[in-house]
Amino acid sequence: MSDHSAPAAEVDQDRRGFLTFATVATGAIGAAFTAVPFIASWSPSERARAAGAPVEVDLSKVEPGQMIQAVYRKKVMYIVHRTPEMVASLAGHDDRLKDPQSKESEQPEYAKNPTRALKEQFLVLEGTCTHLGCLPKSRFAKAIPELGADWPGGFFCPCHGSRFDLAGRVFNGSPAGQNLRIPVYSYPSDNTLVIGVDAATKGAA
Repeated sequence: MSDHSAPAAEVDQDRRGFLTFATVATGAIGAAFTAVPFIASWSPSERARAAGAPVEVDLSKVEPGQMIQAVYRKKVMYIVHRTPEMVASLAGHDDRLKDPQSKESEQPEYAKNPTRALKEQFLVLEGTCTHLGCLPKSRFAKAIPELGADWPGGFFCPCHGSRFDLAGRVFNGSPAGQNLRIPVYSYPSDNTLVIGVDAATKGAA
């Protein structure tokens, strides 16, 4: 009587190996197809923003005294619609600032002025403290108890206490050594701000 048990065992073993391989392969293919809709769900604008493309901001609904935020190159940008009173508050405290003329701070040449802006009513800043990278909070009201009777309005970093005025200029006594950074930007129309591109840089940050 011939022994057929060994070949049968080999066939069963081969079948189990094939089924295991097929199951793993099917699972991998299924995972790949599951990922496709997720990747495809990214709109072109979202992919562009992640890559650092310029960001367009509609200013038409930003009220005087209001601040809005945008994200450019994964960093938060502050856009403040300054009132005439807020602009006026920038004068008179240069002696309390580390870099009142912004000579040692980062900004485009057209923002190297007392208001640090292309249009004085709109302040555009990188919302990152130049000390250790926290996000400063808006403290636009004057003389608030938290910051003293001589506070002209501006930004306060809750992490280590750095203070900045309404042009992002850093006050003496703050851990931060430089004014808040200003990105390149432009105004293609009266109510449109584009962060990340201007006539001089054509998109270089």
